[in-house]
Amino acid sequence: MTRISLIGAGAGLVSALLFGVVATLSPLGLLLSYVAPLPVLIAALGWNHRAGLVASAVGAVVSAIVLAPAAGAVFAVAVGLPAWWLAYLALLGRPDSAGRIEWYPLGRILVWVAATAALITLIGAIALGPSYETYRNSLEELIRALAGAELSTTLPDDADTEQFVRLVATAVPAVAAMTFVFMLVINLWLAAFTVRVSGRLPRPWPSLPDTLMPRTSLAIAGGAVAAAAVLPGYAGLTAIAVLGGFAAAFALQGLAAIHAATRGNRARPALLALLYLSLLLLSVWIIVILAGTGAAAVALKARPGRAPQPPGNPN
Repeated sequence: MTRISLIGAGAGLVSALLFGVVATLSPLGLLLSYVAPLPVLIAALGWNHRAGLVASAVGAVVSAIVLAPAAGAVFAVAVGLPAWWLAYLALLGRPDSAGRIEWYPLGRILVWVAATAALITLIGAIALGPSYETYRNSLEELIRALAGAELSTTLPDDADTEQFVRLVATAVPAVAAMTFVFMLVINLWLAAFTVRVSGRLPRPWPSLPDTLMPRTSLAIAGGAVAAAAVLPGYAGLTAIAVLGGFAAAFALQGLAAIHAATRGNRARPALLALLYLSLLLLSVWIIVILAGTGAAAVALKARPGRAPQPPGNPN
């Protein structure tokens, strides 16, 4: 337990350092902040999920002391606890009737990633303004400040600048949730790969193309669409964030489906290279297409099944 605590404390310090460099406002600092969950995930996957919990606590305390108390809370909510929770799920398993370990399915982990991203987005919005009106006013002012001079030159002469600002502000929760999904998934993959190379990953490396989200994810996304259209205030914002998070998850599901569908195809390397190049050049539209592909894959292939449910007894 002492070794786990020491490893967790060291990972928490590194994670807090990566998180804190965003205060430099440099592109490199922003890039490094995106991998702040990585040390927590590595500690949790390689040395027990309790090491990840220690890393989360240490990182939050260090951020609060060095930066500000609010920074410690942000670290805990946006970096430490999400990383610990995803690592916990990744290590969750139970024996089947043959005595083999049945690991928590990747598709369900992807659902949790989307839900976690939506929750982080909601908490961030509430932190920006305790009332929804305060939040919207603060966000719209920020958008005007960041893009004010460019709006008059890039928008058509007859465009309503204020309407454009309101539209962007409405889309921000969805975009933020999507960004968190991609960030968490990339960090989880990097951490699992690193721990696997070291030989400490308890879970066998899964077949990523065979990832399949449960059908309940379609119902959640459909409910979010309906709720976003009718609910006001933070309830509507939550629905938009859920929709954005699940759109990103379905896009990743779409990538997995395409990888699986092209197995055995001689043109597979060229097709996948073209896909990823298109993703870089036309990211928004390709993500929309991938999300539709992923949702179709879930609707057509998902089968109801029983999976291990937390809490359990991970490594």
